[in-house]
Amino acid sequence: MVTGRGDRGAVLRVTRTLAIPVDELAWRFTTSGGPGGQHANRSSTRAEVRFDVTTSPSLGPRQRARLLERIGAEVRAASSDERSQARNRDAALERLRTRLADALRDPKARVPTAPSGAARARRLEDKRRRSARKRERAVRDDDA
Repeated sequence: MVTGRGDRGAVLRVTRTLAIPVDELAWRFTTSGGPGGQHANRSSTRAEVRFDVTTSPSLGPRQRARLLERIGAEVRAASSDERSQARNRDAALERLRTRLADALRDPKARVPTAPSGAARARRLEDKRRRSARKRERAVRDDDA
């Protein structure tokens, strides 16, 4: 979510602890691919936003290290879903925000658990059934 007035002083709020000034983002606008006739061929509605992780003064040392490890030195997001450049710009910003937030999020530690008694009983019953089915298929000496 971008907060602030105009492009001056506006910031992209990524997490509670990270807000990136919009001035640090690099934009590129190109024509969208695909069908759309003259409008798609003439209008630069596709929006691509880039964020340089290595030179950003907004990042703390731990945030920078985590982003470099998980997504690299430059983060890009693009959108060409809409016919409007403004809506594509908003969508690209949201994709960038989501990508950065996901990379900064700590993965939840897995707590190992033991299978329940009912789960163990189901597993053993399935094994017995499978074993019996295979035993019935087997060719015995007295049958031949």
